[in-house]
Formats: sequence, C-alpha cells, structure tokens
Amino acid sequence: MAEFVELPNRLAILPFRNKVLLPGAIIRIRCTSQTSVKLVEQELWQREEKGLIGILPVRDAAEIASVGPTLSPGTDSGERSSKIQVASSDSHKMDRKSQQEAIHWHRRGVAARALHLSRGVEKPSGRVTYIVVLEGLCRFSVQELNTRGTYYTARISPLDTTKLEIEQAEQDPEFIALSRQFKATAMELISILEQKQKTGGRTKVLLETVPVHKLADIFVASFEISFEEQLSMLDSVDLKTRLSKATDLVDRHLQSIRVAEKITQKVEGQLSKSQKEFLLRQQMRAIKEELGDNDDDDDDVAALERKMQSAGMPPNIWKHALRELRRLKKMQPQQPGYNSSRVYLELLADLPWQNVSEEQELDLRAAKERLDSDHYGLIKVKQRIIEYLAVRKLKPDARGPVLCFVGPPGVGKTSLASSIAAALGRKFIRISLGGVKDEADIRGHRRTYIGSMPGRLIEGLKRVAVSNPVMLLDEIDKTGSDVRGDPASALLEVLDPEQNKTFNDHYLNVPFDLSKVVFVATANRAQPIPPPLLDRMEVIELPGYTPEEKLRIAMRHLIPRVLDQHGLSSEFLQIPEAMVKHVIRRYTREAGVRNLERNLAALARAAAVRVAEQDHSVSINKDIHHLASSPIIDGGFVEGAEVEMEVIPIGVNKNDISNAFKVTSPLVVDEAMLEKVLGPPRFDDGETAERVATPGVSVGLVWTAFGGEVQFVEATTMVGKGELHLTGQLGDVIKESAQIALTWVRARAADLKLASASETNLLESRDVHIHFPAGAVPKDGPSAGVTLVTSLVSLFSQKRVRADTAMTGEMTLRGLVLPVGGIKDKVLAAHRYGLKRVILPERNLKDLVEVPSAVLDSLEILLAKRMEDVLEQAFEGGCPWRQHSKL
Repeated sequence: MAEFVELPNRLAILPFRNKVLLPGAIIRIRCTSQTSVKLVEQELWQREEKGLIGILPVRDAAEIASVGPTLSPGTDSGERSSKIQVASSDSHKMDRKSQQEAIHWHRRGVAARALHLSRGVEKPSGRVTYIVVLEGLCRFSVQELNTRGTYYTARISPLDTTKLEIEQAEQDPEFIALSRQFKATAMELISILEQKQKTGGRTKVLLETVPVHKLADIFVASFEISFEEQLSMLDSVDLKTRLSKATDLVDRHLQSIRVAEKITQKVEGQLSKSQKEFLLRQQMRAIKEELGDNDDDDDDVAALERKMQSAGMPPNIWKHALRELRRLKKMQPQQPGYNSSRVYLELLADLPWQNVSEEQELDLRAAKERLDSDHYGLIKVKQRIIEYLAVRKLKPDARGPVLCFVGPPGVGKTSLASSIAAALGRKFIRISLGGVKDEADIRGHRRTYIGSMPGRLIEGLKRVAVSNPVMLLDEIDKTGSDVRGDPASALLEVLDPEQNKTFNDHYLNVPFDLSKVVFVATANRAQPIPPPLLDRMEVIELPGYTPEEKLRIAMRHLIPRVLDQHGLSSEFLQIPEAMVKHVIRRYTREAGVRNLERNLAALARAAAVRVAEQDHSVSINKDIHHLASSPIIDGGFVEGAEVEMEVIPIGVNKNDISNAFKVTSPLVVDEAMLEKVLGPPRFDDGETAERVATPGVSVGLVWTAFGGEVQFVEATTMVGKGELHLTGQLGDVIKESAQIALTWVRARAADLKLASASETNLLESRDVHIHFPAGAVPKDGPSAGVTLVTSLVSLFSQKRVRADTAMTGEMTLRGLVLPVGGIKDKVLAAHRYGLKRVILPERNLKDLVEVPSAVLDSLEILLAKRMEDVLEQAFEGGCPWRQHSKL
C-alpha cells in the first residue's frame, strides 16, 4: 500500500452502480459488458502494472437524494462551478442521451489499480470477460467527463492531503484526541471479533503500522453500510471529519455485536435452564424409586399401558403397539415426537377392537311397526329393510349388502338409516361426504405430516366406541377429486366386504376390521357416483311423495313435531286437513316435505307470538265446561271478556308453564291466516291453461335431482333467414334434440298441411326461436324431443296444445319415440301440477309398475310408438289434418 500516488490528469472511468470503493479497500469484480471489457483491456490489461483507472459511483435517476455533491453531464458541477460537458460521437449520441437520463454521476471518486487480472472466454458465444481485483488508492474530483470510444474518461484533480498537511494535522490536539478515540474503539472491536473467531492478533498490527487517516477508510470499507453512508465517507476529505464519521460507524458496529452477544447468552441460558430441569426431574424420579414412593397411577405412560392392555387388540397389532410404547418410554416429554407418539397410542387404546353392541333378538313385527310409525308410504323400501332384517335373524354373521338410498331431498333417506339402527339395536353414526375432495378424509394422513389425523371412519368408530354400528355415508354423490386424491376410489375398499376386513388407515398404519359395520349410503342422484363404487351398493330409489302422502305425513308426523318444537299443542293451534292440502297445492310443489314443514313452522311461530302476547292467562278447570261462545277474536281477548286467573308458584316445572296460556278456544288456521303468514300463493292451478293458451307452447316432463318437474317449451317465428335460435341455458344434447325436431317438422310439412305443395321451404324468410323458461336453471337431456316437435307443429298450424296434457320421450329423425328414464318422478310431477293426461313412450310401460296406484287412477296414461301418435293425443279432438295427410 503506497503512501502517496501521483495521479495523471486524465483517467478512464469505470462506473460503480450503487457501490463505493474507498481508499485502501480491495474489491473483486467481473466485467462482462462491452464497455467495461474494452476499458479493462486498454487501460489495465495492456499497461499491466502501470495501469490506473478511476472508480466513480453512479445511481439510478429515480433514487437521487440530496446526499453529497453530485453531477450530471452537461450541467454545472456545483462546488467549483465548473462546467462538465460530455463530448460524444454521432454514432453514440442517442445511446449516451438515454444513459444520461437513466443514471446520475457522483462528483468524487477513487483511483484504483489492478492487483490481479484474469481473462476468460464464454462458450459457445465466444464473449470475452475479465475478473479484476482492484485496490483503492486515493480520492479525486471530476472536472470534466468525456467519452473515449465506448467508455468514459475524466479530467481529474487529486483530493488527498499532502505530507505537510498530515504533519500539521498530527500536531493538532483535536486530531490527536479523535485518533486516540478511533483506535480505542477499533481495538475493542478487533478484540471481540478475534475472541469470537479465535484468530491471532494479526489485525491489531494494522493499528500500529497503518496511518490513522487510512485506517478510517479500511475499517469502514469492511462494514455493511448504506450507499448514502458510503458516499458520505467518500466525500469526507477533511481528516477530522473522516475520523469522526469512522469512529461513529465503528462504534455502531460494536454496539450491534454486543446486542447480538447478549441475545445469544440469554438463549443459551434458557437452554441451560431446560437441561437443569431435566436433570432435576431425573434425580427426583430416582429419589422416589429409592423411597418406594413411585405410584404408577400418577404415571401417564403406565396408565396408557394399562388402557392398551384392556383394549383387546389382535396379537399382531398388540405387538406393533408394544414397540411404539417402548419407543415412547425412551423419549423425553420435551422431544418433538413425544406428543405425536402418545396421541397415536391413545388412539390405538380407544378404538373398539372387540367392543360390540349387544343385539337383541330381532322381532320383525316390532321392526315393521317401528318403520311404519316413523315413515309413511315407502312400501318397497320398508319391505327391503324387513328382508334384510329377516336374513340377519336367520344368519347373524351374514354379510349384508350396502344399501344406497337415492332420491330427492326431504324424502326421509337419513331417517331411514336411523330407523335401521334402532331396529337392529345398534349405535348410529352419520358421516357427511358432501364436498369432500381429499382422500385423507377417508384413509387419514400419514403420521409423517404435521397435524396428521385419522380418517373420518376411524374417528367415527372411536367416537361410538363399538365396532358394529350402523354407519351412514351421507351425500355420497357429492364427493369430488383434485390433486389430493379421489375419495370415491378410497371408498371402494371400505364398501367391499372382501376387502374391508383389513381396512388400512394411513394414520393408523395397521389393519382394522370394518366387516361388522352396517354401511348405508344416501345420494340425490346415482349418475355422479363412479360405476365401480355404484357396483358395490344396492341402489334403492325413493321417489317423491304424492299430495295424498304428504297430507298423511303432515297430519301424523309434521304437525305434532312442529307444535312440540314451538311449545304449543292442539289446544292452541289447529290446522285442518283442508288448509294442509291448500299449503301443499298452492305453496309447496316439491318431491319431499321440507318446505311443507317450514311453512307449518311459520304458522306455529305466528300462533306462538299471539299466545305469548296475551295480557291474561286463562286456566280451564276440569269441572268447568267450555263456554258456548268464545270471547276470542283473531286469537286475542275482547275487552271485558271473563277470565279465570291462576297463580303460577315459583319453581314450577318449565314444561308446565305453557298450561298457564290456555285459552277458551284454539286458533284455527284459515285461508286468510295463510295469506297473512305465508304470503300470496306461489303456485296457481290454472297456470298450465294460461301458458298454453297460445299456439306454439307445449308441456313437457323433466327429471332433476330434486324430483320430477314440469317444463314448458315455447316457440315463435319472426322475419329472418331461416335460422334456429335456442335460449334457456341449454346443453348440447337438448340443442341437438331441437335441431332434430325442426328437421322432422320441415320434412313432414306438406304431409301435416303446414305448408302448401308449392311452398318448398317452411322457414323461407323467417326464423324460429325456441325458449325453455326458467333460464337460470341448466337444462340438458334427450327427453324433450316429443315436446319440441309438438310445440313446433302447434306453432306452424296455429292450433293450441291441450292444457291438461304433458309428455316426455326421445325421438329419432324418422319419428320413432324412444324410452327415457325417471318415469316415476315425472308422472308424480304431473300429478302434483294437477295435469290429467300424460303421454309416455310405449316402451316405458314397464316403469309404471313403480308408480302408486292412487296416482295412476287419477291420470290418463297415453302410450306412443311414433311421433304421429303423440300429435294425435296432444291436440284437442285429435289431429285435424290426419284425414288429409299420408300419416
């Protein structure tokens, strides 16, 4: 390190972006750009040891801050008001202009020499690169900035102090004090660093051999400080200022090291405390053993071992559990895997390996009475359950099938599974699979994961504590699949009697016998269930209820339950059968009875409000007869009505409090109360007649996940180019059915007298628009084919379709009517809507066996083999053009 360096008047400039090189500091850089490679090659590589370059800090224009003197080419430089200009050639003028706008040059820099140079060539591009080790020598100030070829050069003036100035400064008392303070702080820092790194005293030699003004730059260059602080140190030409700033930076670094040491010592102290506590616990345990005061009841591990011994595990699983228990005993409670191992062993101890529900002797008559009392109708379903119970009675260890109840919401699927459990005398557990997308919900997580847990099946068996419950897999059709696996595939092992004897939960990691579990599944639709899973279950369809069945269900089950839930009885509220029929017909048109129960609950709430708001409580003694005329109008007392007061003693049973609200006559629901509580009727019996009052409208029957529904189809024509427009959120299949229907009608236009013999094109100069109302509901399927043809024939013939007739069936391009599914639900939907005639495909005659006889007696079922048969029955008086046609 030379004491003084004689600088030339002009130096090549290598810009350092957001970085500063201080005198005495050494830095290693890699030059890859064309500009820097050219500068190093001409100024350092070719001149070897004599080469000097200038390092000038630059920063982005967006980061410019008022820190120290800065300059921009072509503007006044500042302190000396010297004009700095950039002379550039024409070929680089635009390039330099954009570069000047992008960066901002600092006014002061450091001259540097190369300590080491190495040249390399990148393959396969052949680009030349340099690795340069630079040493900072002294400061300089830029007077003028120019370009030489591809890189910058600058006219400079040295800024370092001379020998005379240094000798004068060393005589200054203030400088001497600053030097001593700096050396003391630096010595303390070096001592701490050498103690931590266990190195020799080589660094301390610098304090004795290197001048103090150079030591300031060397120390500061070794710290990680901000770019602004580096620039401030570079601009510190005055020795006192430089020493003062360097002392502050060294002191700040020293304080940060002390804080870090303090935190480290505190953490080590806490670790030592934990080790001390562990040692004391071990000593306490040894003392208790010597005194014979060691009680196993207080030892959690010993209690867990006794619990595992009484769990009745199979031999192979007990061997595995013992191995895990021995591993747990060797671990300390503070170890990371202790809690997970203990929770795992507790699960093994809690599972019902041998515990079973004691089944009573099956009484088929009592079971049938229980099913009849819990459910009205569902003859086929209840008969299948009785058959299953009969087989269980004759052969208790027989493997029963997995029953899957498929039907719309609210028809009693879940309650049927509960009735099966009650008839068998077993515990009942419900597992909801709706929205499950993770296979781990069925099989569990592997124990290697943080937060792992067993699957829902094992967790449910742990909860009921028996190995033979009735387990309901609810909403099995609503499982999904994603990157985490397919739960439906995991259920294949669960529901297969040949495989579930050794069901392997990933968390449990040992086989568990599920063959004793009676599985019952429910679904709204069978289509979403994968075929392999559907093959393992016996599907029992639960169709929607007829209005007569809903009436019986409401009178026997729903009304008593609603009254009990609202603290009422028949003495407060009476709902006549006629009003229940009115609610079923005008307020609820659904396959199940949930909306019906909600409407009945609304009536009960209205009655509860009136009873609770009574100003007086009336008690009716058994010896007092009811008054001939009631003083109650609209559920309230008239002014001056005679009442008898009853004092309720404190501590009376809360179930008897409602007896104090007995009135002289109950509240009877009528149509006025229905409209007041439930609002205006939502459905109109005359809706079908109103909607088919104009030609071009027909009535179809469709199947949904919520049961059968009536679907209107509307068609109209307008001036156009012979195009077909379809609306109503339709799928691809129903769109193809509409195209087939239009093609068949156009092909038979002359035979159907829809067009004259001279009119060859039925759609000439006009478009056809077909709309399926309820556009927010997606629609698809082939069963609307006959409905579409009927609508188009009605449109072109301007004849109305019968308002009491609905139809369903797929049609071919040749006019054949093909069978469709969901006949039972569709016929029940037509019955709910008050329709009298239903046109079905002839090959669907066999499906009518499932329809209740009461429904068939109220409907006229018309069978059709070809499209002509449908048209013959769909219009009033038959097909009026049939006698003139070739049909």
